[in-house]
Amino acid sequence: MKTVKIVGVPEHFNLPWHMCIDNGEFEQVGIDLQWTDIPEGTGKMCQMLRDGETDIAVILTEGIIKDIVGGNPSSIVQVYVESPLIWGIHVGANSKYQTLADLENTKVAISRYGSGSHLMAYINAQNQNWNTNNLQFEIVNTIEGAVEALTNGTADYFMWERFMTKPLVDKGIFRRVADCPTPWPCFVIAVRNEFLEQNKQTISLILEIINNTTIEFKDIPSIDKTLSLKYDQQLEDIRAWISATKWSQKPLEEKMLNKIQKQLFELKIIDKIGTLSEIIKAV
Repeated sequence: MKTVKIVGVPEHFNLPWHMCIDNGEFEQVGIDLQWTDIPEGTGKMCQMLRDGETDIAVILTEGIIKDIVGGNPSSIVQVYVESPLIWGIHVGANSKYQTLADLENTKVAISRYGSGSHLMAYINAQNQNWNTNNLQFEIVNTIEGAVEALTNGTADYFMWERFMTKPLVDKGIFRRVADCPTPWPCFVIAVRNEFLEQNKQTISLILEIINNTTIEFKDIPSIDKTLSLKYDQQLEDIRAWISATKWSQKPLEEKMLNKIQKQLFELKIIDKIGTLSEIIKAV
């Protein structure tokens, strides 16, 4: 049995992985795929890839591209979710801020530097024609940390996946003032280069299994109810999320990679443009 470590966020996007693991599909081909939930998100997963604490990460596209260009010895092997991530922009329920425009020059809560919540604050600021040099950050690590920061006023707003944050809006803990979709596919599958070089066949098998599941995922009977119960979501919210979400079984295209890097470079999030061969590896 080949042991493979994989990490991802504890969100509805990753249910296909848990289903394949629970069904024993990886074990059937001799792979012990060990999944670890990382509530801190992409910044933490980048660090785990760098430190060799995981072999694979299901990770935000912009975050891993930034980190690979910055020296992370990993590569993107495939797009996992083709559709954009819808980032909700949230304030505390009792915040004085009512509109997105009110949030210019205020402090944004982020899980950590290099995370999606950090990078998307720049994308949002660019969209609003704000001066990105004026962005201020408060590191909160997790969504629970963001609740604390927005409630006690150490940060003013927080960007996180809209549907996962909706229960906090429903409970009157957060207010959502706007949405900010990523201008690219949201999740990719990244693998440490050292592991990939030595285990190409294993990675190929893992991709084949997960792709067979994601192709059919939306057609699984009562999948909306399963997701609703597992992730504490309203059924109508889950149905809206399912209809907006498109999984992928294909590599990240060079044209899209260049578009993402161009925007990250313009925002000074990366200081150089990486090559296709540095960032993407075919399996």
